[in-house]
Amino acid sequence: MSKELKNMTVEEYSRRLKGVSDAVLVNVIGMDSLSTFNFRKELRGKNLNLLVVKSSLAKRATEGTSLVNAFEGSDGCVAVVWGGDDFVSLAKEITEIQKKPQYEKCKSRGGVMDGEKLSPEKLAEVAKWPNRTQQIGILVGQILAPGANLLSQLNAPGGLLLSQVKKKSEGEEAPAT
Repeated sequence: MSKELKNMTVEEYSRRLKGVSDAVLVNVIGMDSLSTFNFRKELRGKNLNLLVVKSSLAKRATEGTSLVNAFEGSDGCVAVVWGGDDFVSLAKEITEIQKKPQYEKCKSRGGVMDGEKLSPEKLAEVAKWPNRTQQIGILVGQILAPGANLLSQLNAPGGLLLSQVKKKSEGEEAPAT
């Protein structure tokens, strides 16, 4: 590949990966064309992007960004996957897709989260974390719990008193008839 072509490729990678801070690296070598097509289609359906890059050129293209760490120590071609709601959701999706038999040759090669390089094992661990939506649900539950406890404690004595008054009134009406 000529120097001019390499520079053009680096510029294209820079343009496509501009603004991407977290990504997962996947090895798609060995997949047949139909599996690759279906893999890309499935990713698009989940609002995820995939770009197959040459590692050395991608490293040059991502100099000065948090993505540069993802390409440390990698060689050859690799697919960069990014997008989705948050990085945990991305890791979950990639982990789930890899379990499907038609994508058995698709293997995770790690990734980068907040500028930190992740190994494939660490990526699998991140995939077990709650995603952004689940974290918001947990947080809302924790915020609302004290109010719900206070409300139940305030309502309990009144409910007990109401119950006793109702029993007393029913008890007095029964002998009168």
